[in-house]
Amino acid sequence: TYDFAEPGFVLIDKVNEMNNNWFEENIRATNPCGEQPLPPYGSCLLGSVNLTRFEIDPFTEKARFDWEAYRKVVKVFTRMLDNVVEINGLPLPQQRNEIQRKRRHGMGFLGLGSTITMLRMKYGETKAVEFTEEVSRQLALAGWEEALELAQEKGPAPIMNETFEVTEEMLRRRPEMRKDGYQTGDKVPGRILHARYSRYMQRVAAEAPGLVEQLAETGARFTHHSSIAPTGTISLSLANNASNGIEPSFAHHYFRNVIRQGKKTKEKVDVFSFELLAYRGLVDEEAMPTGGGEDAALNTLPEYFITADEVSPKQHVDIQAAAQKWIDSSISKTANVPTDYPYEDFKDIFLYAYRQGLKGCTTFRFNPEAFQGVLVKGEDLESTMYEFTLEDGSRVSLKGNEEVEYDGETHTAANLYDALKEGYYGKF
Repeated sequence: TYDFAEPGFVLIDKVNEMNNNWFEENIRATNPCGEQPLPPYGSCLLGSVNLTRFEIDPFTEKARFDWEAYRKVVKVFTRMLDNVVEINGLPLPQQRNEIQRKRRHGMGFLGLGSTITMLRMKYGETKAVEFTEEVSRQLALAGWEEALELAQEKGPAPIMNETFEVTEEMLRRRPEMRKDGYQTGDKVPGRILHARYSRYMQRVAAEAPGLVEQLAETGARFTHHSSIAPTGTISLSLANNASNGIEPSFAHHYFRNVIRQGKKTKEKVDVFSFELLAYRGLVDEEAMPTGGGEDAALNTLPEYFITADEVSPKQHVDIQAAAQKWIDSSISKTANVPTDYPYEDFKDIFLYAYRQGLKGCTTFRFNPEAFQGVLVKGEDLESTMYEFTLEDGSRVSLKGNEEVEYDGETHTAANLYDALKEGYYGKF
């Protein structure tokens, strides 16, 4: 993973231990990005709240988050996602049965990194970790409050009213059931097994015991409520490049490699972070980050404007763990580290993630010998040399950000190298 950024890993035992449907499902895999552990025929029904929309007085000493408005949006959004179950449009009857029986959806958020910056905090530090946990906690509590209201109004998910036979395996996994008087062969409604004996719902019960007891009596409208997706496309297209999902911003000025029709290499496009654009609009229209080194003194942004690879791997995990405590599915997150990050400091990241209670962990270190990513920093391109061998046997070395003419098109050296390696021009 240090060299090639894959594989990420998933702790499937932790997934099953924390699954709200622990009594009925045996999950063996997740979707490709890792945020949605699903049973056979399960489907992703995801949606994200843009956290940057709840900022009040950003970049000032009065900067704060509008918790009341946030909770209101979460409740309305919960109803919207629940309505999508009714029009799911899934092609297979097994898929339709799965989503209609359990009504699971995954609400998450985007723009966490941008929001933390606008609140004048540093992503990964103690205050930012505490804010992340509170954002996730409020999303959970508001969502389960709405799960009860919807169940009272429209009825619970069908699985809640189904009866399940208590097995010795269930008693082994949940010894407190035996203490509560259950024996092998007893019949128990799904709503009891879900609300009282799900490890996740027990965590919610510690915060809102009355709510969870009502859910045990009525049944929830859905079995799962939350999941944090990558949100790359919607962050860029609908949120003016707010940071993706739970992530910090990749950089405040960088390049995005975009696929264009008819071109064999990707096109390098200038991109600015949401918080940089907001700071320019509200504070200093000339503000601009630099890549460090000799130009560091020219950086006119406050010190809390940090980026993904300025966050240590352990800080990345701490943020993910703070959210995972209140997210009942899982989280798509990457621990970005710089190319020159020491292997000795990197090597125990998975063990640390396990100890922090994560369900999985993925890392990314830019390695120019292995690949050219979708998101690219100018300083990475500037400091990476690419060598090309011409037909006459001569060799040309170019910096990654240098432009070169090839096959009638203009490319950056890095993108051309990547296209040749991937075989878009035939044999390399």
